[in-house]
Amino acid sequence: MALNYVFVGFFGIAFLMALYQYFVQGVDIFSALVQRTFSDAELGAEICLGFIGVFTLWMGIMKIGEKGGAISALSRLVAPFFNQIFPGLPKNHPVFGSIVMNFSANMLGLDNAATPMGLKAIKELQKLNPEKERASNAQIMFLVLNTSGLTLIPISILALRFKTFGALAEKQGVEIISSSTDVFVPILLTTFFSSLIGIIVVSIFQRINLLKPIVLLYLGSLSLIVTSIIIYFSSLPQDEIKSQSSFFAGAILFIFIIGFIALGVRNKINIYNSFIEGAKEGLLAAIKIIPYLVGILVAIGVFRECGALDLCLDGIRMVVRLFTDSTEFVDALPTAIMKPLSGGGARAAMLETMQTSPLVETANGYVESFPSFLSGVFQGSTETTFYVLAVYFGSVGIKNTRYALGAGLLADFAGIIAAIVISYIFYVN
Repeated sequence: MALNYVFVGFFGIAFLMALYQYFVQGVDIFSALVQRTFSDAELGAEICLGFIGVFTLWMGIMKIGEKGGAISALSRLVAPFFNQIFPGLPKNHPVFGSIVMNFSANMLGLDNAATPMGLKAIKELQKLNPEKERASNAQIMFLVLNTSGLTLIPISILALRFKTFGALAEKQGVEIISSSTDVFVPILLTTFFSSLIGIIVVSIFQRINLLKPIVLLYLGSLSLIVTSIIIYFSSLPQDEIKSQSSFFAGAILFIFIIGFIALGVRNKINIYNSFIEGAKEGLLAAIKIIPYLVGILVAIGVFRECGALDLCLDGIRMVVRLFTDSTEFVDALPTAIMKPLSGGGARAAMLETMQTSPLVETANGYVESFPSFLSGVFQGSTETTFYVLAVYFGSVGIKNTRYALGAGLLADFAGIIAAIVISYIFYVN
């Protein structure tokens, strides 16, 4: 419903702005608006078609991991921690398998592919819920961890960035040396902080003791790893941050693939057939994205073309200048604003920012702008809070969501702040 208001609002405001410019300023903006709808619709479809290949690939790899035992191994690995933050659930209950499957899809950044697994998990949690119209503690913790969006490998974002860089290079006739994987480490760090805030906030409400040894071991180990990554990259010369980040991203991605395949071979499953089965599911999921992306991309396009988006950003920029001279991040805020409402809307806002932000020329070639870089980190830093809340809780008839929305939005806000700070550390032009 929220996205419906956004869609109608963007077109309505664009129309009113166009009327003002035509009758008051004497500017014929209508032809430009129509041309923008055509170009953005074509762009959205083109990007989605290029996105299909990568999405089907990783859905296939995910299916290998599921059938080969990688997901169950991950479930066993996190079981001691889950038993502590979901104290109301029976130990080793089958619902943990569904929760892990959902989190695994989110960690791989597979966007829409996580939804069916999340719906399955929330329905199983509902069976254990004594008050069917009131969200249980376990359901709230599950939802907030979903909205904080811990991401290890942001596949869909990397795929969209790769395709967009190719389109930009061809359109402008330049060589773009920025890599689609540049945002890999920043997204990993950002989502860790938002997830940590989400766990802490919900634990305070539910009076979960996070000072237990097993909880401290898990959270402490992750915090140590994340802190080490930040310290390591902060100590690198500026010209090495990009190459090191790309190396880590590539190495981790390929290790995931090899690890899933190796476990499949060990457990004697048909690797190729499993891959094809998952790839077919990925193909269907990727095709379903096209109308959503095209619709909202066109809406954002006319909103910018009429000048309304620039007016909004200029207003935010004036407020920010009261506190700091660094206002580059403001141009990426449409992605951050759209993300709690809609993944598709935020995805379109990210692409629109990448398309409209001027490239930066360096001695070695052209690189993406800071707003383009930050919009990619924003896209991976949090989840679609309102969408997840409406779809997950609505699917099981929950009417009293308690503090779920507030906790989820707080985790989102923490992710946005972390994304800005970390992006300033990692962005290199």
